[in-house]
Amino acid sequence: MRTIKKIHKAEYSPIADLVTYRAMPTRSVEQIDPFLFLNHHGFQTYSPNNDGLPFGPHPHRGFETVTFILKGDIMHKDSGGFESTIEAGGVQWMTAGKGLIHAEVSSQNFKKEGGDLEILQLWVNLPAKYKMTDPNYVGLQKKDIPDVELDGGKVTINAVSGNWEGTPGAFTPLADIQLATLNFKSGGKLDIDIAEGRNIFFYVINGKLKVNGREAEMHSLVEFNNDGSQVSVEAASDAVLLLGHAEPFNEPVVAQGPFVMNTQQEITEAYNDYRAGKFGVWRG
Repeated sequence: MRTIKKIHKAEYSPIADLVTYRAMPTRSVEQIDPFLFLNHHGFQTYSPNNDGLPFGPHPHRGFETVTFILKGDIMHKDSGGFESTIEAGGVQWMTAGKGLIHAEVSSQNFKKEGGDLEILQLWVNLPAKYKMTDPNYVGLQKKDIPDVELDGGKVTINAVSGNWEGTPGAFTPLADIQLATLNFKSGGKLDIDIAEGRNIFFYVINGKLKVNGREAEMHSLVEFNNDGSQVSVEAASDAVLLLGHAEPFNEPVVAQGPFVMNTQQEITEAYNDYRAGKFGVWRG
């Protein structure tokens, strides 16, 4: 059974009027290679005639964003010509690669009608060999994400990427990144084997879980040691979990603003390329 190194609490870090908890990086954990960053937006309820999400056009290079829409919606648009509105239960996977400009805002309907909103955005690193790959975006609705039911229906795995109990995930990333959201009913149990060389990303979105003998509640990021393969989870209440795992890249990480590269020189080049218009043309 894997031992737990530390349980980190997400830090409250609102963005304008958007309730946000940052699970990583924080003062207690920088990254869990290759998982770089997680913001948990919401839960909150927007009134009618609201301004919606505040993420207007901005650039990225060198990593991928995986966005989980738990409640509400997101309208995505980028300089590569990709555009979609993804609703509750759906997932967006954007490969920034060599660079693009994108915006993530609420749909016109959500801004007019209001409603509940809860969204996770995870940044996943790209290995050096893929950092300058062509950008790509895929947005899938809830119906397109395979479900795997376990423990008599008390545990449901939403298979985002990788392979979960023999079910392939909806997305096929460039690197071997396994990601899923799991819905637990109180008392639900999950036993899973994850090779000890792989780093685990384990974030409790809501509810309370017991994992390998330790309690972890909402807004908790559980950091594991690499000393075993068994992970046992039991739900002390209804709960939702974001679970991922991957082989660490073990490469230098230089992050500055919206860019994640391997050297400071590459960061400087990213800024220069963005200013030179090499990330595509934004058409508002």
